[in-house]
Amino acid sequence: MSNLQLLFDAPVLLVQLIADGILVGSIFALAAYGMALVWGVMNVINIAQGEFVMIGGYVTYTLYSLGVHPLLGVPAAAIVLFVLGWAIYRLVIFRVVDRDLFVSLLATFGLSILIQQLLNQIFTSDVQSADSGLDTLFLFDGMVTVPHIKVVAFVLTLAIAGCLVVFLKSSRLGQAIRATAQNARAARILGIDTDRVYAATYALNAALCGAAGALVVMTWVIQPFQGLAYTVRSFMIVVVAGLGNLPGVIVSAFGLGAAENLAGFILGAEFQIAFVFGLLVVVLLVRSHRLKRQRRYLK
Repeated sequence: MSNLQLLFDAPVLLVQLIADGILVGSIFALAAYGMALVWGVMNVINIAQGEFVMIGGYVTYTLYSLGVHPLLGVPAAAIVLFVLGWAIYRLVIFRVVDRDLFVSLLATFGLSILIQQLLNQIFTSDVQSADSGLDTLFLFDGMVTVPHIKVVAFVLTLAIAGCLVVFLKSSRLGQAIRATAQNARAARILGIDTDRVYAATYALNAALCGAAGALVVMTWVIQPFQGLAYTVRSFMIVVVAGLGNLPGVIVSAFGLGAAENLAGFILGAEFQIAFVFGLLVVVLLVRSHRLKRQRRYLK
């Protein structure tokens, strides 16, 4: 509890933690919105979400090792993951789209384990990072520090979110994705190739995760077995925000980032991930209770 008392004694620390959490939450928002897309359009919960984030990070790290500035890894990782996502859909995911949700959970869980082991074989289990070379912003007489890479990640997230909204509302493929999400059977009757829509949706999700991974490797570190934490964060954000709610996803991601930072400071860094998993349990219990109440009212 000494750390909690420290927050009361030095409120500027609270400003630092919340600022860091909001900026970090923007990266969570990218992966979470990709999961919301796949879940809402295809009724598939992608357990391999975090592994896509890790692959994006390794794409950027590989380019960085070859002398390419890691910021250029953001579009590169998005493109590579888009192609990979499309290939994975054609090989695996299309077989489980119209099946029970539990089947998709098992399939993507197996995919998650496979990707973890492949990354471990290729890059070893060592943690890796890529130095962006950007400076740090000092506020409040140097009491609050904000790395420029986190500000860049925040701005990029908002820009990608804006582009995604325009794409879904204005492009033919985006409109087809929205129509399929509302009623896949009616979309087929109207002549929409839903299989192509599903492939594009899954590939778009992978691309968002790739961009998130590129930002992660510049902000923290990556490691083959770290993906599960990003999957859990994405799932929790989507459950709180609801499907198809982009502003809700962003706000929930900001809130999770701030809460996680505060928990890590108060409880200790070793309990930070445990806090995320514990919070997921609480969120699921609250959601379950609300659903029971709604069913009771319907009776």
